[in-house]
Amino acid sequence: MLMPAFHFNILKPYMKIFDESVNIMHAKWHLLTLEHNACLDMFEHMNLMTLDSLQKCVFSFDSQCQEKPSEYIASVLELSSLVAKRNQQILLHMDFLYYLTHDGRHFHRACRLGHDFADAVIQEQRHTLPSQGVDDFLQAKAKSKTLDFIDVLLISKDEDGKELSDEDIRAEADTFMFEGEDPSYDTRTSGLSWVQYNLAMHPEYQERCGQEMQEFLKVCEPKEIEW
Repeated sequence: MLMPAFHFNILKPYMKIFDESVNIMHAKWHLLTLEHNACLDMFEHMNLMTLDSLQKCVFSFDSQCQEKPSEYIASVLELSSLVAKRNQQILLHMDFLYYLTHDGRHFHRACRLGHDFADAVIQEQRHTLPSQGVDDFLQAKAKSKTLDFIDVLLISKDEDGKELSDEDIRAEADTFMFEGEDPSYDTRTSGLSWVQYNLAMHPEYQERCGQEMQEFLKVCEPKEIEW
């Protein structure tokens, strides 16, 4: 049921989203250089850029989290940190003990906030579906060039024609937004940050990469990286 979300025709238009998210990050870096800031936390910037892209691809939602605080993104980051911390404390693996602690109460609050956000998006998009019908819904989405992950789940049916419940859809969306699976934002952030660090440590390779991109962009119209 999830496989259509990974079809090339679904993924290709996401390149425009990635371009936009990276451009926002580059603009922030440009301002930092104008202010003569020599150092920045690469992981933090890559983290926000990745989460920005994920939110747009999973929910079709622009939180502008790279430019201003986002309550939902803050809950994602807090939950990731709390899960890692909890894993190191065996006694707190038991829920009834964990929820009595300070961290447990924060975890419960952040979970509720994250679930409320996802539920609101799912409900809004589900209400659009009956009024349009699946075919009209897909045509409208085709005009906007992107079909997000929630869209694919909403129109999915099993072999018996049964749709996914809102709770099922939210669980799948959470899997993508939070830790625990290969597509998680933290995996991507770590990989991208490590690449940037190594390019900074080896400027001769950074120069070669830059030259290759400049040559590519000379023949690229419009001046965007496409699939």
